[in-house]
Amino acid sequence: MQVWPGEAYPLGATYDGAGTNFAVFTEAADRAELCLLHDDGSETAVELRESDAFVRHVYLPGIMPGQRYGFRVHGPYAPERGLRCNSAKLLLDPYARAISGSVRWGEEVYGYHFDAPDRRNDLDSAPHTMTSVVVNPYFDWGDDRLPRTEYHHTVIYEAHVKGLTMRHPGLPEELRGTYAGLAHPALIEHLTELGVTALELMPVHQFVNDHRLVDMGLNNYWGYNTIGFFAPHNAYASWGDRGQQVLEFKSAVKALHEAGIEVILDVVYNHTAEGNHLGPTLSFKGIDNPSYYRLTDDPRYYMDTTGTGNSLLMRSPHVLQMIMDSLRYWVTEMHVDGFRFDLAATLARQFHEVDRLSSFFDLVQQDPVVSQVKLIAEPWDVGEGGYQVGNFPPLWTEWNGKYRDTVRDLWRGEPRALAEFASRLTGSSDLYQDDGRRPLASINFVTCHDGFTLHDLVSYDDKHNTANGEDNRDGESHNRSWNSGVEGDTDDPDVLRLRARQMRNFVATLMLSQGVPMISHGDEVARTQRGNNNAYCQDNELAWLDWPSEREERRRRDQRETPDGDTGGDDGADGGDDARLRMLAFTRAMVWLRKNHPVFRRRRFFHGRPVEGTHDDLSDIAWFTPEGTEMTQRDWDQARASALTVFLNGNAISEPGRRGERITDDSFLLMFNASPGPLEFVVPVDHGRQWQVVVDTAREDGVPPGTGPKVRAGTRLTLTDRSLTVLQRPV
Repeated sequence: MQVWPGEAYPLGATYDGAGTNFAVFTEAADRAELCLLHDDGSETAVELRESDAFVRHVYLPGIMPGQRYGFRVHGPYAPERGLRCNSAKLLLDPYARAISGSVRWGEEVYGYHFDAPDRRNDLDSAPHTMTSVVVNPYFDWGDDRLPRTEYHHTVIYEAHVKGLTMRHPGLPEELRGTYAGLAHPALIEHLTELGVTALELMPVHQFVNDHRLVDMGLNNYWGYNTIGFFAPHNAYASWGDRGQQVLEFKSAVKALHEAGIEVILDVVYNHTAEGNHLGPTLSFKGIDNPSYYRLTDDPRYYMDTTGTGNSLLMRSPHVLQMIMDSLRYWVTEMHVDGFRFDLAATLARQFHEVDRLSSFFDLVQQDPVVSQVKLIAEPWDVGEGGYQVGNFPPLWTEWNGKYRDTVRDLWRGEPRALAEFASRLTGSSDLYQDDGRRPLASINFVTCHDGFTLHDLVSYDDKHNTANGEDNRDGESHNRSWNSGVEGDTDDPDVLRLRARQMRNFVATLMLSQGVPMISHGDEVARTQRGNNNAYCQDNELAWLDWPSEREERRRRDQRETPDGDTGGDDGADGGDDARLRMLAFTRAMVWLRKNHPVFRRRRFFHGRPVEGTHDDLSDIAWFTPEGTEMTQRDWDQARASALTVFLNGNAISEPGRRGERITDDSFLLMFNASPGPLEFVVPVDHGRQWQVVVDTAREDGVPPGTGPKVRAGTRLTLTDRSLTVLQRPV
């Protein structure tokens, strides 16, 4: 075998058409070896003799895509000094573009002996661990371009690759649970008809199934256990795991882009799958433990602000370089459109406290590639001072946990000042206006992967996580949920009717709020996890989306297209596919109502006064009591208040269009009755003569836009308990 010196950059394995350059950073090593793995179980070791600034490198002519490899690092095993080098452990390349196989759990993949944690373990891990793979970087992207959908046109759909596709009746069996399933026309048709513009995928970086879960017969389903920040998770590939997963992922992105759908990745740069001091040695721990991880004052142990055992060292230049290289790679080579950063407050921890101006955010701010895509923070972690909603830098948008909590409290009848709900409905100016951000900094959501589904939010008071094997101790205990009178399954028609209405209330509120809406996959068809609010380990039918039958959906579509077809009524009490498809139809209608009306997706905060130059003396927004009188401070301060009317003036939108043109829209009245009894609402007399009902969540069909009755100013409307009505007045 020819061995050439190679180059120190780029890191990882880089195939150039004639051979492959390998480069790995390790300051802790005395020496390091590249190991080429063969299918007969043997390996060829090549010592990495060349080193520049602690990057060891070599070039091997003739090494082609599909070649499996790993590293062995020789150096001190001294946990008391934070050093855990062990040449018996075959280590994954931190920059591997693809990873093959899975971990076969046993003592071999640990750096110590189970019966003697202080004694080094020299068992060879190669037959039991994953391997890095050389990939071919060439792919025919054709005329693919990032859609670059502006935030005010964005509707995000959070989904799990396997959970979304595993039970879809329109997908061939071999494509279910895979990247190729995402690219299938049946799946894309569902997303486009729903009005989705961005698919936010739960982790697709290569992750590991935890030893503990495997021993329990479970899996790490969610995937927040990353081991490869450049590699698509191989279990989601239908074509193979010797680099084929890269091509399959790229093909899925290309197909989604052709449909105008962006791809956002949920990324986990706050910790790795190697856990704490008792975790396995798979990659970073054996390559250079103190350079990658935050260690405590006693360097045998790891600082943990993530609840997973370790946290990456965000003040390390090598960690920062790896994260930025990874982000750029996924944008430039994989064509993704943005990132949602898991436990993002951890990324801001340079030392101990959360520092919003940490090095990571400085790097993102000035990066010409990463700064131009969507950046979404989960603005909290489990460490002290980790709840940072509203405190991220101007480029960033945030999962607005305060929006979720306030909207849930309103509709479950929890006493809460209406002023906070008003703030959340109008874009949370109290969180984002002071630092120059806009309403679009708020990613609004009612549910997400973590917690109850929408169906379960209105069906359970308590979590039911016994299937997770932790005696129901795991998962959030304070869910701000309400079971509508009965815990779990019921045949009571009144309860079913109320639950359906509550789901419509949540969807309607989400789509009528300023900011960027995010739907959790399956909520549009009332997906249930039977009360499990922490399905992270449930890789089975409990967590996979159970799609309504295609036959039933066709029947519903035919009825809608028939002039005398079913227009619904007020029963809403039947179950099965029919009720779920009505929920789907209502969700579609609400998404498209939002998409068709810029007054619901403003780029600037409301002024609370008339807008100059519009020839309209009405304020851009106004607030009324159910009696039709403008809200006073006393009205705002009533703790038990649970009803109000909001006027949105479509003739007073202050921001211009893309070419500087004035934007005008219809005006709307939003009537919220979150009280436990029916209430009479008066249509305000000075804000329009005639209106039309376009949404009424008290009806099982929600009144699709354009079909409701007309009402005049001063009319008294009785709103059913816990319902929402929307009136529209043409411009």
